[in-house]
Amino acid sequence: MQHRTVLVAFILLLSGAMVQVSAQDRPKFHAPVLITSAGQSADVTLAGSLCKKAGIEARVIAAATAADLKGFKTLMIVAGFSSKGLGAAGTSREQELERVMKIIAAAQEAKLPILTLHIGGKARRGTQSDDFNRIASEAGRYILVVKQGNDDGFFTKIAGDRKTPIEVVEKIAGVVAPLSAAFK
Repeated sequence: MQHRTVLVAFILLLSGAMVQVSAQDRPKFHAPVLITSAGQSADVTLAGSLCKKAGIEARVIAAATAADLKGFKTLMIVAGFSSKGLGAAGTSREQELERVMKIIAAAQEAKLPILTLHIGGKARRGTQSDDFNRIASEAGRYILVVKQGNDDGFFTKIAGDRKTPIEVVEKIAGVVAPLSAAFK
């Protein structure tokens, strides 16, 4: 009997850790949106297309700085490292981390809400990516992630620790509906 109680408690704990957001708990954001990368992956361009599909006015500036925030009402950070992307941007991993921390600080100072998006799946996880994923997720007021990128519960744990609403979708195409709803 005691084992069953422990098992039920463990299952409840796990289900509580899945901070899957309901429609009424999803934070509301406003356009226009500045979309930037945290790690310089090509996912930032895809995020721009997803916003367009969702009917959200947005501009992609992959290596945005604090000066670029002017005129925007929301900062969307697309998390995921790409060494190829860093090379194309002509920057180092350390410079990119510094840029991301500075734009987050500037957005917070300007009281711009931050929406964190992770759509790169397993390819945008691991040692190189998770510093960027953590920084972006800890700053986000809402985390939207594709299931493959959260198989180990990385984003769910951050969301649970910070009490941040999180939504996990099956596939990239599944991002459009919750993204659209977050801006209505």
